[in-house]
Amino acid sequence: MLDGFRGSGFVYLKNHGISEDTVAKVFAQSASFFSRPPEEKDQLAWTTPQANRGYAAPGREKTSLITDADRVEKLIAESPDLKETFEIGRENVPGHPNQWPDKIDADGAKFTETMQGFFGTCQNLHMKVMSSIALGMGLDESYFDEYTDGADNNLRLLHYPSQHRSVFKQGKNVDPRTGSITLLFQDGKNGGLQVKSPQGTFIDAPPIPGTIVINSGDLLARWANDTIRSTEHQVVEPPHSEDVEVYPARYSIAYFCNPNFEKFIDAIPGTFEEGKSAEEGGKKYPGVNSGDYLVQRLAATFKGVPRYQTAY
Repeated sequence: MLDGFRGSGFVYLKNHGISEDTVAKVFAQSASFFSRPPEEKDQLAWTTPQANRGYAAPGREKTSLITDADRVEKLIAESPDLKETFEIGRENVPGHPNQWPDKIDADGAKFTETMQGFFGTCQNLHMKVMSSIALGMGLDESYFDEYTDGADNNLRLLHYPSQHRSVFKQGKNVDPRTGSITLLFQDGKNGGLQVKSPQGTFIDAPPIPGTIVINSGDLLARWANDTIRSTEHQVVEPPHSEDVEVYPARYSIAYFCNPNFEKFIDAIPGTFEEGKSAEEGGKKYPGVNSGDYLVQRLAATFKGVPRYQTAY
């Protein structure tokens, strides 16, 4: 696991313990939610980086390495994001409730129950993956437990609506990941995910049945003093024959894993030499609060978000 994150920043994980039936059920509930009329989805709208919960319509987001909010707004105007999303965080956070559709109808209640269960399932896998990283780094298996047991993570449902090929802007949605790791469940019918290789080119990462794609995020790379790679990836035109004019809708599910928001993240022991400069193998970055870091990145990602926010 650690070799994969050090080399490419991405791995395919099999034998992960999440059944195909469970994943299929979550995909079905996601598709059902996104088929709701706009006025119902807008009742559950995403509001602030602090909450990071709820529905975001197409064109609201532009993920990039750029942190300047004005430049992000310009990118959104030049190349609008085509997807719509629904964000789910952990339950019982004061002032930041999840935007569940359970009060809309019975289908909304089923959706809520399914996603609450899946959130916990992914959290269990998150902790196992972090344990494997700890072992690979020569640390105690439980080293990351105190950083990950709070489940300050986000389950994101994504829908790329059907589009005519003329409006699909290949290579525009470059996407680094902010947290520690991401569990990505791909639509088995349609590809389109590409990963930046160590040589700097983007290569396809097609769905493989029974696997989850896991990538290391930029906060984990910083935490590991850049001994772990955070790799850019993008969603491009799916594989198609030349006569295809309209691409079918695509869905994916991502579980974004973060260190507990109250935790101070500093270089992991063994990834730097004490008393040395960054150039000589010392720490490359100052420590940072996990929650502050996430909010700052989200504030620069979404259209219409106030420029400066305070964290948890």
